[in-house]
Amino acid sequence: MGTRQRQLIPSFSSLIGQEKAKNLLGRALTSGNLAHAYLFRGPDGVGKQLFARSLAAAVNCRQRQGMDGCGHASSIHGARDTGASLPCGHCPSCRKYGSGNHPDFLVISPEKGTIKIDRIREMVQTLSYPPYESGVRVVLLEDIHTMRSEAANSLLKTLEEPPENNLLILTAAAARDVLPTISSRCQVIPFFSLGQEETVQVLLREKPELEPEDARMLARLSEGSPGQALLFYRSEMVALWRQLVALVSDPEKDGSRDVSLLLQAAERMAALKEDLLPLFGLLRIWLRDMLVEDSLAQSVHEQVTGAEGRRGNNQKRWNFRQLFDKLQAVDRAEKELGRNCNRSLVCEVLLFQLQQ
Repeated sequence: MGTRQRQLIPSFSSLIGQEKAKNLLGRALTSGNLAHAYLFRGPDGVGKQLFARSLAAAVNCRQRQGMDGCGHASSIHGARDTGASLPCGHCPSCRKYGSGNHPDFLVISPEKGTIKIDRIREMVQTLSYPPYESGVRVVLLEDIHTMRSEAANSLLKTLEEPPENNLLILTAAAARDVLPTISSRCQVIPFFSLGQEETVQVLLREKPELEPEDARMLARLSEGSPGQALLFYRSEMVALWRQLVALVSDPEKDGSRDVSLLLQAAERMAALKEDLLPLFGLLRIWLRDMLVEDSLAQSVHEQVTGAEGRRGNNQKRWNFRQLFDKLQAVDRAEKELGRNCNRSLVCEVLLFQLQQ
C-alpha cells in the first residue's frame, strides 16, 4: 500500500525537472506562506497535474505539518512547517489522497471540452463550508483556458476574496489564453518543456518495459512532454513504426511484387486516426537521422534509434538524394492529410514512395 501511495502522490524531490517550480513551492511549504491561489502554466504533459497533487497532499500531510488538538493541519496562511515539505505517503490523509477519496480535495476538469459554469457554482458553494477533516481544502481546476467567460467571471469573486482555509490550484496550457483578471489574482508558477534526457527518465520510470531506444524516439517526438509521449506509447504507434521501418527497408521486399503487404500496412496506419500525424513524425525522425549519418559519415544514428531504425547489412541503403526525396514524401503526406485527402490513399502512396 505504501508503494502505491508514493506513486500516486509523488514528492517534489521525486518529480523530474521543473526545478523552478520545486524551489518556489518547496519554500512556500517550508515557511508556511502559501498563497491562496496558484496558476500552474506551461505546455501540456510536463507535470503540472502531478505537482498540483503533490502540493495538495503535502499541505495536509499529518506527518509534515503541526496538528491542532483535533488532529487537523494548521491553517494555510502563516502555518509553520515542523518537518520536510513533502507528503509522507502513508499517513491517513496521504492514503486518502492516494486512493482518490480525500473529502477535502476537489478536482474540476473540463467536460466535453469546457469547464461549465455549474461546476464553478457548485465549487463556490462548497468553499463556503469549512473543510471536512483537514486544515485546508484544496481545489484543483484543470485546464482553465477551456472556461467560457461566464464561468471565469463566476470564479473571479472567489479568487478576489477566497474563503479561509481553502487553496485553489489552477492549471493552464502556455499556448492558450487566460483572462488577465484571473492570472493577476494568482501566484503564477511557470512550467517548461523537459529536456530530452529528463523526458526519457520519466518514460522509463512510468513504463519500465519500454526500450530505451524507443523512449528516446518518443522524447524527441513529444518535444519535452512526457505526458504526450505516454499517449503516443499507449496508442502502440511505436510498434507500428518499427514494423513500417522493417518493411520499407527490407531488401527482400519489392513494391511491385509485395503490393499486398504495403496495402495492409497502409490500412494499419490509417486506423491510427489522430495518431497518424505523430507516426509521420517518427518516420521523419528516422529519415533525418539517416541523413545525419550520411552527412557526418559516422554512426550517430545508433545513439538515438532502435535496432530496426539503424541500417545494417540486412537493410536497404539509400543515398542522400533518395533520403531527401523520402523526407519530402512524408511532408507531402502530412499536407495532404491537412487538406482532408483520403487517409488510406495517403498512407498507401507514402509507403510505396518510402519502399522504393
